[in-house]
Amino acid sequence: MAMEKQCTYLIFEEDLIRPEVADLSLGLQDPDIKVKAQTLKTIILLMLNGEQLGSLLMKVIQYVVPNDDKPLKKLLYLYLEAVEKRGPDGNLLPEMILICNMIRNDLNHPNEFVRGSALRFLSRIKEKDILEPLVSSLKVNLEHRQSYVRRNAVLAIYNTYRLFEELIPDGPELIREFIDSENDVSAKRNSFVMLCNTDQERAVSYLLSIIDQLESFGDIIQLVMLELIRKVCRQDPFQKSRFLRAVFNLQSSASNSVAFECAGTLVSLSSSQTAVKTAVHVYCQLLSSHSDNNVKLIVIDKLADLQQKHSDVLKSLIMDFIRGMSSPNLDIKMKILELVLLLISPSNIEEVIVVLKKEILKVPTSDGEGAAEYRQALVQAIHSCVLRFPDIAGTVVDTLIDFISDADARSSSDVVVFVREVVETFPRLREGILTKVVEYFPAIKVAKVFRVAMWILSEYSHTPEEVDSAFAAIKSSLGTLPFLEVDASTPSPDSTAVAGAARSSPAVLSDGTYASQ
Repeated sequence: MAMEKQCTYLIFEEDLIRPEVADLSLGLQDPDIKVKAQTLKTIILLMLNGEQLGSLLMKVIQYVVPNDDKPLKKLLYLYLEAVEKRGPDGNLLPEMILICNMIRNDLNHPNEFVRGSALRFLSRIKEKDILEPLVSSLKVNLEHRQSYVRRNAVLAIYNTYRLFEELIPDGPELIREFIDSENDVSAKRNSFVMLCNTDQERAVSYLLSIIDQLESFGDIIQLVMLELIRKVCRQDPFQKSRFLRAVFNLQSSASNSVAFECAGTLVSLSSSQTAVKTAVHVYCQLLSSHSDNNVKLIVIDKLADLQQKHSDVLKSLIMDFIRGMSSPNLDIKMKILELVLLLISPSNIEEVIVVLKKEILKVPTSDGEGAAEYRQALVQAIHSCVLRFPDIAGTVVDTLIDFISDADARSSSDVVVFVREVVETFPRLREGILTKVVEYFPAIKVAKVFRVAMWILSEYSHTPEEVDSAFAAIKSSLGTLPFLEVDASTPSPDSTAVAGAARSSPAVLSDGTYASQ
C-alpha cells in the first residue's frame, strides 16, 4: 500500500512555467545568489504542484547548502520540507545524512535567524533518523537569549516528543521547568500547548499556580488556558469550582477573542443566572462594538442557542442586544429581529415596540438595497406583536398607517391588512383610523391596497360625516367625469365611423362567400 506523502504547506501558482531540469541545474550552479534563490523558489513551486524533481537534491546540497545568505537559507529549509526524503523502499535517502550535518551546524549558528529556521524545519518533519542525532542541540536552544529561537525550540521538542517519545522522554518535565522562567508570550504559549497535549496533569498544575495572575497574561495564552479549562471540566465536572472565578475575571478582557471564548466557557461551566447574564453582556458588547459582520452573525447564533435554554434571562436583557439592529447589514438586522420576536413578553413589549417604531421610521422610503424587504419584516413583526399583545395596537397603528401609500406592494399590503384587523378588533380606534385612511386614500399606489381601503371605508363609515368624507375621497381619486379625456386630437364619432367604413374588410355571408359591399 502506498504511503501518503507529508505536506506542510501549499502554494498555488497558476501561470507557472516548467523549465527543463538542466536549466534548473544550471541556475543552482550560478554564482549569483539572486539567481540561485529564484531557481530554488521555482523548484519549490514545481514540487508543490506535483512535479518530481528529486534528481536535483544533490545539486541543491552541492551548490546551495554551503551558502550563508539568510533569505537563501530560509528557501533551503522550505525546499527540504517539500522534497521527498525517503526512497522507494521507505528508507531515508543517503543524501539526508549530509543535511543532518548542516542542520546541526545551523542549530549552533551565532545568527538567531538561522537557528530559528532550522528549528522551525525540525518542528515540521517526521523522520526519526534526522531528529534523533539533534535532540541535545534542541535542548540547548531552550536557553538561547533570543525569544524567536526559544519559541521554535519548544515547537521542535514538542514535535519530537509527540512522534518519538523515546527520543526525549523528559520532554514535558523539561518544558514545565522552562515555562516557569520564560517571559516571552509566544514561547510560553507554545510550551503550554505542548503540556496540554502531552501531560495534562502538569498543564493543570501550572494553570492553578498562576490562576490569580491569569488576567496579566497575553491573549494567545489565555485562549489556550480557556480551552484547557473546558476540557478538564468536561472530563471531571467537580473541577468547575476551581476555575469559575478565573473565567469570570477574564470576561472583561480587552481582547475580543478572549471575551468571546470566556462567555462560551462561562455558560459551559455554570447554568446560573449570573453566569448566563455575564455571557449575554459579553455577547452584546461584541455585537455593538465589533466591526466584522461575520463575528456579529456568530454572536447572534450564540444568543439564539442561549435562548433555547435560558429564555427567561434573555427576556430581561432583550434591550441590550436589540441595539444591534442599528447595524447597516440586512442579515444582522433580520436575525436580531427574529430573535427578538421569540423573547417578547408582557414586561418588555412596550420597550420593544418603541424600538421597532423608531426602526421602521429610519428605513429609507427609496428602493435601497434590502430596504423594502426590511420594512416589510418590521411591519410583520409589529403585526405579530399586536396579535400577541392587543393592548398595544393603539400605539402602533398611527405609525404603520403612514406606510399605506408606500409604492412597495409587499409592505403596503401588509400594513393595510393590519389596519383592517385593528379596525375590526378595536371599535374605539375606528374613528381615528378612518380619518387616516381618508387622508392617505388619494396617495395609494397599489391596487390591492385600494381594494382593502375601499372595503374599510364602506364597511365602517356609519355617521353621515364619515360617509361624506369617504365618498369625497373616492370621488377625488377617480377624477372628473367623463373618464375618457377628449382633446383636439381625438377624432369625432362621425369621422371615425366614416373612416371605419372605408377601411372595413369584406363581409362573410351566411353561405360562406365574401361580399365586398
